[in-house]
Amino acid sequence: MKRFSLLLLSLLPLAGQAQVKTPPARSSQLTKPTSVAPATPLSLQQAITEALQHNFGILLSRQDETIVGNNVTRGNAGQLPSLRGNLTRTFNNNNINQKFGENSPRIVNGATSNAFNTNVTLGWTIFDGFGMFIAYDRLKTLRQQQQQITRATVEETVEDVTNAYYDVVRQAGKITSLEAALKIGQARIDLTQARVNVGVSAKVEVLTAQVDYNADRSSLLQQQQALTAAKITLNNLLGRSPRLDFSPSDSLTVTRDLREDAITEGIKTRNPRLAQARLGTEVATYDRRLVRASRFPQVGLVSGYGLTRNINNAAFAGTVLTSSVNQVQGLNYGITASVPIFDGFNLRRQEQNARVVEEQSQLSLAQTSLQLDAAAATAFAQYQNFLQLLELEEANILLSRQNVEIALERYRLGLLTPLALREAQRTQLDAETRLLDIRYAAKQAEIQLRRLSGDLVQAQ
Repeated sequence: MKRFSLLLLSLLPLAGQAQVKTPPARSSQLTKPTSVAPATPLSLQQAITEALQHNFGILLSRQDETIVGNNVTRGNAGQLPSLRGNLTRTFNNNNINQKFGENSPRIVNGATSNAFNTNVTLGWTIFDGFGMFIAYDRLKTLRQQQQQITRATVEETVEDVTNAYYDVVRQAGKITSLEAALKIGQARIDLTQARVNVGVSAKVEVLTAQVDYNADRSSLLQQQQALTAAKITLNNLLGRSPRLDFSPSDSLTVTRDLREDAITEGIKTRNPRLAQARLGTEVATYDRRLVRASRFPQVGLVSGYGLTRNINNAAFAGTVLTSSVNQVQGLNYGITASVPIFDGFNLRRQEQNARVVEEQSQLSLAQTSLQLDAAAATAFAQYQNFLQLLELEEANILLSRQNVEIALERYRLGLLTPLALREAQRTQLDAETRLLDIRYAAKQAEIQLRRLSGDLVQAQ
């Protein structure tokens, strides 16, 4: 009877395969309800394009760049003349009491008068120790520095978006692995139930298989939550609604031919943070030169044209009360010059502080260069290590999948215990998870190296 039962079980593979290909309705409801519309496909290039257009960090940085660019004018540097128009109009209503010697006082109540004054003035600094030219060069350098800050913000945001996108791919891959595990678990339940029906297995084995299946369902629910959180993170970086659903269309692949010397060269020539630090030293030099220019004489041209008119309705001509009008108009012009002689040693103090700031900028540049080199060395070491681990896990996953296939077949034939099948299943699931995690970590190291070398994003 036992041999007959084993023979009957050996005829079940086709039914078991049908169970593997068609998961039960309750497990399919856990992954995607039939009432939910399919998610919109999203490629990595589309995600980066949306981030460049809608990410708030990038938008704010570009606004700062616009402000700094607007400041780069010769007028802001003091090279252009200033022209100003002025107008004053006043009215008076006074009571006048005039007395000359022993004569009777002359009294006028409600005497009115008015004054009108208008002029146009022109001022133009023609020499200030070349400070105006230094200031203009400084403004242009500040614009270049902000451009590098914007570029660095763009590259760092693209790095975050790329990492977040591939994290969604990783989490979705884990869901696929868990769904495959559920199919194997369902096949195990069906095979065990068939054994119970023919009397070669105990009911406890079915219950154990159901417990293991429910544990995998619980893991799937938790992984679905992890996938939802990863999608929310990516949507936030893209500047769109966190509830917007999508499905990644790009796979997680790792470039395996990066060279350390190319990364190092890229940091020296293309890294925006290093370029920003270099420009910071130039700004500090301009600040010191501006303080020094204050020691030179300042020479300027002034000119103006004005009209002044006073009307007095209570003027006395001898003993006669009359009105008087006084009007002056004309052109004035000249030259002004000022020389700093002594200001309490403030200029010397400012120049000393400017030299200190210039030295600090040099130290900051050296520190930035060292930090970037250290980050590149660390990332490249991780990149090489993850590549080795990736090759190992890619070979290991083939073995684990083959092991599960053999274990499931042996379990169908009654040659393997449920515990051994479960162990083979868990080993495969762990291998799938390790492969996804290591591939993601290797991709993160690759993306960081590309950002450090300035190759992640071309000039925007």
